[in-house]
Amino acid sequence: MTTSLRIPDKKLARSMSPFWITPALTAFGLFLLPSYLPGQSPSSTTGVAALHSHFMTPPDDSRIMMRWWWFGPAATKPELTRELEQMKAAGIGGVEIANLYPLALDDPSTGFHNTPYLSPEHLEALRFAAEEARRLGLRVDVTLGSGWPFGGPEIPVTDAAGKLRVEELAVTPGSTSVQAPYVDAGEEIIAAFLVAGKATTEDLAGAEQLAPPSSGWYKIPAASGARTIFCFLSSRTGMMVKRPSVGAAGFVLDHYDRTATETHLHAVGDRLLSAFGDQPPYAVFSDSLEDYASDWSPALLAEFQRRRGYDLRPHLLALLMDAGPETAAIRHDWGRTLTEMADDNFLAPIHAWAQEHHTLLRSQTYGFPPVTLFSNRLADLPEGEGKATFQMWREFSDTRWAASAGHLFHHSVVSSETWTWLHSPAFRATPLDMKAEADLHFLQGINQLVGHGWPYSPASAGEPGWRMYAAAALNAHNPWYAAMPDLTRYLQRVSFTLRQGQPVNDVALLLPNDDVWAGFSAGVHKRATPTSPAGFDESGSNVTVDESMDKFLGKKVIAQVLDAGFNLDFIDADTINNTGLQYKVLILPAVDRLPVATYEKILDFAQHGGIVIATRRLPATAPGFLRAQEDSARLKELSQTLFHGNIASAHFVEDESALGSELARDIASDMTLYPRTPEIGFLHRKLAEGELYFVANTSNETKHVQAHFRETARHAETWDAFSGEVFGIADPQKIDLELAPYESRLIFFSDSAMTGTPKTRQQESLIADLSQKWDVSFGSTGISKEMDRLTSWTEDTRTQFYSGLATYTRSFALSKNAPRRAGRLFLDFGTGNPEPPPSPPGQHNMRAYLQSPIREAAQVYLNGKLAGVVWHPPYRVDVTDYAHGGANELRIVVGNTAINSLAGQPLPDYRLLWDRYGMLFVPQDMQNLKPLPSGMLGPVKLLESKPVE
Repeated sequence: MTTSLRIPDKKLARSMSPFWITPALTAFGLFLLPSYLPGQSPSSTTGVAALHSHFMTPPDDSRIMMRWWWFGPAATKPELTRELEQMKAAGIGGVEIANLYPLALDDPSTGFHNTPYLSPEHLEALRFAAEEARRLGLRVDVTLGSGWPFGGPEIPVTDAAGKLRVEELAVTPGSTSVQAPYVDAGEEIIAAFLVAGKATTEDLAGAEQLAPPSSGWYKIPAASGARTIFCFLSSRTGMMVKRPSVGAAGFVLDHYDRTATETHLHAVGDRLLSAFGDQPPYAVFSDSLEDYASDWSPALLAEFQRRRGYDLRPHLLALLMDAGPETAAIRHDWGRTLTEMADDNFLAPIHAWAQEHHTLLRSQTYGFPPVTLFSNRLADLPEGEGKATFQMWREFSDTRWAASAGHLFHHSVVSSETWTWLHSPAFRATPLDMKAEADLHFLQGINQLVGHGWPYSPASAGEPGWRMYAAAALNAHNPWYAAMPDLTRYLQRVSFTLRQGQPVNDVALLLPNDDVWAGFSAGVHKRATPTSPAGFDESGSNVTVDESMDKFLGKKVIAQVLDAGFNLDFIDADTINNTGLQYKVLILPAVDRLPVATYEKILDFAQHGGIVIATRRLPATAPGFLRAQEDSARLKELSQTLFHGNIASAHFVEDESALGSELARDIASDMTLYPRTPEIGFLHRKLAEGELYFVANTSNETKHVQAHFRETARHAETWDAFSGEVFGIADPQKIDLELAPYESRLIFFSDSAMTGTPKTRQQESLIADLSQKWDVSFGSTGISKEMDRLTSWTEDTRTQFYSGLATYTRSFALSKNAPRRAGRLFLDFGTGNPEPPPSPPGQHNMRAYLQSPIREAAQVYLNGKLAGVVWHPPYRVDVTDYAHGGANELRIVVGNTAINSLAGQPLPDYRLLWDRYGMLFVPQDMQNLKPLPSGMLGPVKLLESKPVE
């Protein structure tokens, strides 16, 4: 792919932080390159040794980011500095500033006040935060509005999100006139149809389109039977911006209207960026598109005529109900038009505006309106968002959608909003929960995590401080926070590694966009009868592509591909038409509608050796209304040629349960596990000097497998993303993996000379059982106790509701006269106990299903030196270098969650806040809080591990 050369002005280039350069390489084609590029392995120029060095100390731009919520906004400069410094110390690499609803009322007695959004005081806080972030070497993104979706007081009703409103007007027998519905500001009657009978499909065929109303009344001929007038109005959804800051409330903008988009960009975007001066943010951010029920825009009829080539007005009834065999085709054309209008009038102008302001567009391009995978071509930094379920990586997800877009449109860095629904309520999530979910994002191709998130919290809020109503709170108010640097370094190393080289995904799964568009339907419409008042049908519009995919794809096809030992990308017809097919296998999952031009490209792909597999049915129906008969005939002809002709690489699999077997016959699996273990996933990257695999156990049980990799070499090694160490593998052709619960591994194959001594089989012996006789003190409470046996803090009424740090101390002796030990000494805390995850998985249940022996993280000090941090399996620390003969002093500092203190205090009463600003949020899952098991629960053993001779 050739990129055009575009260099920002010299002053701007000098002022940009290094964070700006990396993704801009793909966006702007810069030639001012660092010593290596994301997407280009350093091994391509400096060899494997340099790759090892970068893995040990990865660059700062691969650190995780945090969505930094400013509530109110009410941000003071000292607190902004303090929180940025906390993030820097914890290994967080940047922030995305997001302004939300207020959490406290203005109080003149304390000086607390909420700052109106975009006021001079708010912009000064933004300027200061950006300046402090640059001082600390942190990246800064900013959300291009307050709350979501975009909109606010700058949006008049005539630019507000559009809606097709339908009024059903009952006509009494003999009537010759019916009053037209009330038309409010921003509305317009666009058509009306007189339908006899009960509005069945047969009745709709005889529908009569009425002339516009005269003096507010429709004139109709008299008739003896019951009739209905369906009146269609170009209307507005009335949706207001969700969770806005003070001064930011207002209508959501019309995502199909360029004027509305540009109004927002100039009223909000220009003001936001003015706070950054000549040093713009790294990126501006467009959150997930949640413009629910927006299925219309005043310009739609004209745009439909221009784009589709016929008038939609006579066919409007088909958007509402079954109007005959042409219904699906008309809905398809309507849906496609909505998608194109959103691309052209929302995404394209925002992307152009970002480029004009020398920043990048990071965009969650999915949801409502019905943007597609192909729409992601208009984002510099595509971003996904995880489903709140531990099965997300084995189903359709917006995470894989974004990663696929990154691969298809050559973006080497792809981010994901991570931990959105993690282990609700706020402050319940643990470091292990965070790792367990992060690995699921990595498995889908994500290599930049944006944590959701970090709530700004002033000292006046007390402990644990402010929190967002429905998200993990991942700031320094968590007692376990001492584990954050250890966690973030792991995430940084994996993120860096998964940016090297190129993705190796053999399989492309065609998203059936044309079938989805054909399944769209118009939404809320009033119904009225002569004898009853008007009511509302609460069924909303179904006009989303990504949220419809589960229905069309089902639950089998993605799991079949993964279980057969392959990884996959999504692709859609528009992307095929514009970029071609660069995969070994293309799967058509029960696709019925497909553009002829796309199917011809697929046929050409198969004729040149590409493998094409169709499941359940073969494409047979033209997508749109015009040329339906001719195009359907051509599709059937192409299906016959492809699957019933002489093309050996094309296969029809009627039962999707056999898809994996078919794939295994057609192409060698990339990774094969013995025994078959669906809970273990992998990702494969091809580097200049070798093949890299990321392998993760997504389950709560230890898994023992033998792994066979398709891409092997003379040498193999495993990389430890926690320590940065590299270990050789004795036999690259036969790799035995023992993965603890939620453990992951990086495996690298290369023909180049490798470093790292292979690990040998170890035998462990017990040196001392340290499970008893601990002295424990609880922070600054003055509470201390002797524990003859290790128990939860909740078993003592004095510490039942304690959240914080507790220090455990005791001593143990090692013989002074013993010969020097040949093995390693480990302090082992046990294995933890699996707990059953919900079945079926359901929603909002993402967490680690393991009862840890450490609740939730511990710093281990031996003889005054920090030996390590314990928060994940295997729960052990190597203390060899810190132990000595004679007496040894052991100190372990344990932090739990903030839930215990929350359970012991009254929750905030937001009544007056809601009276003042409206009920902008409802705290999630905060009812019936109970204190959780906390502390070091045992056993604790000192073990010696020696090689087996």
